[in-house]
Amino acid sequence: MLENIRESSQGMTAKIILGLIILTFAVAGLGSYTNSTDTSIATVNGEKISQQEFNKAYQSQRNRMAQQFGDMFDTLSNDSNYMANFRQGVLDNLINERLIDQSAESLAIRVSDERLKKTIREMPEFQVDGVFDNNRYLAIINQSGFFQSSNFRDYLRVEMTRRQLSQALVSTEFNLPYQEKLQLALQNQTRDIRFATISAKQFEAGIDVSEEEIKTYYQANQIRFENKEQVKVDYIRLSIADIAKNIQVSDEEVASYYQDNIASFTQAEQRRVSHILIEFTEGDSNSEATAKTQAETVLARIAQGEDFAELAKELSNDTFSGENGGDLDFLEVGVMESSFDTAAFALTTVGDITELVKTSFGYHVIKLTELKTQVIQSLADVKTELLAKVSNDKAQEEFYTQTQEMARVSFEFPDSLEDAASEVNTTIETSTWLANSGLNTNSKAPFNNPKVLEAAFSDLVLQDNMNSDIIELNDNEALVLRLNTYQEANVKPLVEVQAQIEKILVAQKATEKAQSTIQALLVQFKAGNDITEELTKHYVSFTAKENVGRYSADLDQSITREAFVLPHPTEGTISASTVALSNGDLALVEVQAVNVVDSIATPQLAQQQTSQLAQSAYKSYVDSLKIGAEITHGKVAEPTNY
Repeated sequence: MLENIRESSQGMTAKIILGLIILTFAVAGLGSYTNSTDTSIATVNGEKISQQEFNKAYQSQRNRMAQQFGDMFDTLSNDSNYMANFRQGVLDNLINERLIDQSAESLAIRVSDERLKKTIREMPEFQVDGVFDNNRYLAIINQSGFFQSSNFRDYLRVEMTRRQLSQALVSTEFNLPYQEKLQLALQNQTRDIRFATISAKQFEAGIDVSEEEIKTYYQANQIRFENKEQVKVDYIRLSIADIAKNIQVSDEEVASYYQDNIASFTQAEQRRVSHILIEFTEGDSNSEATAKTQAETVLARIAQGEDFAELAKELSNDTFSGENGGDLDFLEVGVMESSFDTAAFALTTVGDITELVKTSFGYHVIKLTELKTQVIQSLADVKTELLAKVSNDKAQEEFYTQTQEMARVSFEFPDSLEDAASEVNTTIETSTWLANSGLNTNSKAPFNNPKVLEAAFSDLVLQDNMNSDIIELNDNEALVLRLNTYQEANVKPLVEVQAQIEKILVAQKATEKAQSTIQALLVQFKAGNDITEELTKHYVSFTAKENVGRYSADLDQSITREAFVLPHPTEGTISASTVALSNGDLALVEVQAVNVVDSIATPQLAQQQTSQLAQSAYKSYVDSLKIGAEITHGKVAEPTNY
C-alpha cells in the first residue's frame, strides 16, 4: 500500500495538488503577517503609543512608587480604582510627552550631534578619575537596558530636546512684589479654631452583618482578596566576594604590580616659589623697555640685601600674590608659561633667585622658598594595600571570565542549570515564594531587585520553561535563574476571608452612623444651638486651639486643612463643617478667628513663587497643545507579567 501511495505521489496531478496546498499555507502565512492586530493604546495626532511603551513606563513608575512607599503601595495596588487611576496617569504622561515632542519638532528645536557627544562625555556617571571612559559608558547603558549606544543617544537627544522646550517656557516666568505679599500673608496666616472628634468605633456595638451582605461584598471586591501569582525559582549566582576568597597572590605578582605602577607611589618633587612681576604692554617696545629697567632695579635692590617679600608688596604688579610677599604656593609644571617654568625649576637651593624672566605678562624675578624632594613609597610600606588591590583585580578578571562562561553554558543548555553550575563551580539554590507585585521590598537580596523579578516572571522563564538571560545585579554580582514552581493568581475562598469582611462591613456601618450623627450635630451647631450636652453623650467635648498655622504638625492634617478651607467667620454666622480623619474618626471643626501676621518677603519666597508660576505655565502650555490635538484613547488594562 505504501508503495502505491509513493508511486501515485510522483504523478502530475499529485504535484499540482501539493503545489496548491503549499500556496495556501504561504498565503495564509503572509496574511498572518500583513493583518497583524493594532495593539496601540492611544494615538496623538496620528502617532501611536504602543502597548510596549506603556508597559515600560508603567513598570518604571510602579517600581518608583514601591521604593518610595514600600508596603503602603502594596496595599494601594490591591485597590482596583486606585490602580485604574494609576494606569490612566501613566498614559496621560505618555500623551503629554508625545505632544511636547511634536511641538518641539514643529518649532525646529534640535540637539546637534556635537552637543550630544559633549554632554555624554561630560556626564560624571561615565567618567573614571575625571576622564570619560568608554568601557564604563557601555557597561552602564547596557545595565539600563540600552544595548546599542545609538539607542541611548536617541533617548538622550529626545530628553534634551524636551528640556530645551521646557526651559524656554519656564525661564520667562517672573513674580511681582504684590504676589509675594499675598502669598506671604496666606502662608503666615493663623486661625483660632475649636473641634470635637467623634470616634466611629463607639457605634460598632450592636451592629449585625448578614451572610448575604458578606457574600455580596466578597463578590464585588474579589480583587482585594486575591493571592498574586507566585513563583519559586532555582538560581546560580556569581559574586566577586566569593571568587576573591579563593584567589592566591604571590609576592612576585605584588612586586611586579608595584614596578608597573611605580608612579602611583611616587610623590613628585614640589617647589614653592615667590615672584615679583613688572608688567608691560605686549607689542609696545617703550613699555617693555621701561618694565625691564624697573625689573633690573628690583634685582639690584635684592642683591643689596633688601627683603624680597617687602619688595613684592611694594612693587609687584601681581597685587594678589604681592600682598603675600609674592607667594605663588607650590608650583606644578604647565600652570605657568614655559619660560617661567624653565627658570623656576632650574633653581636648586632654597633662597636662590633667578635673573629676569620674560613672559607675555611682563618681567618676573622668581625666588625658590621651599623644596620638597621626590619621595617614593617602598614596596614594604604599600605591600598590604597592593595585596588587596592585586587580589581584587584578579577576582574582577575571574568574575568577568566566569560570568561569560555562565551566560554561554546556560544559553547552550537552557533546560537545566546543572551544566552552568558545574562550569563555574557553584551550587544551585532555590528561592522562597516570590510575588508578582512589582517590587518585593520585604524579600532578601537578590530578590528585592526589580531586574530579578522581571526575569522570574518573564515569558522565557514562565512560558518557555528555559533558563533566564544572565542578570547583572551590579558590577560585582550576576545570576541566572529558571522556574522551579509556579502558582497561578487565585481568589481566597470566602471561608478564609469571612471574618475580615465582617469586620470591614461593621466598620463601614459604624462610620455611616458616625457620619449621620455628626452631620445632625453640625446642623444644630450652625443654627446657633448649644450642642455641649449632645457631645457629652458621645464622650467628647470641644478642644480649642489658638494661632494654628497652615502647616501645623500638632493636629491631624485633615482638621488643619479643613480649618483653612472654611470661610472667615462673620457676625451672625458660624464657620464650621465636618471632616473625616486619617484614623477613621470624624471631627466637627469651627473657625473662630483669622489672624494676619505681618512678615517680610525673602528671596527664597520669590524663587519658590517663580518656580510655581513656571510649573503652572508649563502645564498651561501642555493643556493648550491638547486643545488642538487629535487624541484617541484605547482601553488601559493592567499589564501582564508585572
